[in-house]
Amino acid sequence: MIRIGSRGSKLALWQSYYIGRLLHAQGHDVDIQVIRTTGDRMQEATFAEVGTKGMFTLEIEEALEAGRIDLAVHSLKDLPTELPAQFAIGATPKRVDARDVVVSREYASLAELPAGARVGTSSLRRRAQLRHVRPDLEFVEFRGNVDTRLRKLEEGQADAIVLAAAGLDRLQKTEWVRERLEPEVMCPAAGQGALAIETRAGDAETAEKLAFLEDAETRFAVTAERVALAALGGGCQVPIGVYCRSLDGGVYKGRFEILGAVADPSGERVLRSRAEGDDAEKLGQAVAADLLQHGASELFEGIGTH
Repeated sequence: MIRIGSRGSKLALWQSYYIGRLLHAQGHDVDIQVIRTTGDRMQEATFAEVGTKGMFTLEIEEALEAGRIDLAVHSLKDLPTELPAQFAIGATPKRVDARDVVVSREYASLAELPAGARVGTSSLRRRAQLRHVRPDLEFVEFRGNVDTRLRKLEEGQADAIVLAAAGLDRLQKTEWVRERLEPEVMCPAAGQGALAIETRAGDAETAEKLAFLEDAETRFAVTAERVALAALGGGCQVPIGVYCRSLDGGVYKGRFEILGAVADPSGERVLRSRAEGDDAEKLGQAVAADLLQHGASELFEGIGTH
């Protein structure tokens, strides 16, 4: 029996049951255990009020360390760049669409939103990059799971919202997706669109069971992104985007490209950088070093990095 710890949201459960089905197909019995996290209990509070460090992972990691579960399935962007020594990322399955999307009932794209339109998002990264291209927009604090945010949109609390494509695609809730924003316009969060299967460090038995899920191209890309994010000193409360992709479709065939974007909260200034390479660690360090050299740290001085 493989015991999987999961948050209780529809998306978290979809991800856990997806991994569970793949493990079951390999002949393993699977049990999904729902664990309520700090982030789930405080859905109406802003990220700035509750902090972000461990808000979606702490209670799950406690269960993992205590041996009540064998692994946890996370959205990779929810994991801190440095895991506690007792944990490891046991597998990174193949990534899906990492882009952000504009969701609206009435408006066909970001460009078609009228002046003063209200956009719902609780992400400083999204707000800052959107403000850079559309300084006329107004922003509304939107927290909660995917269904909660879609309900708020339907109630007219905003004219549009910006969400990760991956969550909407997985839940098959794409009917209001109007535009998928390219990384050059809206650089995604490090790890967005990827899953991380967290295990106890040194648990060779579980690691062996998970080996078939590992996707080398995804591992390369998210490693580079997380190295860059760590070097920039960023967390969820800092407007940093990092996105790495293969230039020719495979980690063993050639080179990767990494894009980085750092914005000040007002969106007035956005620094962007790009690098190519075939070493994930060096690639992440290179794009971070370039952004820092051009003043990245000055743009988010004073912003909490809980």
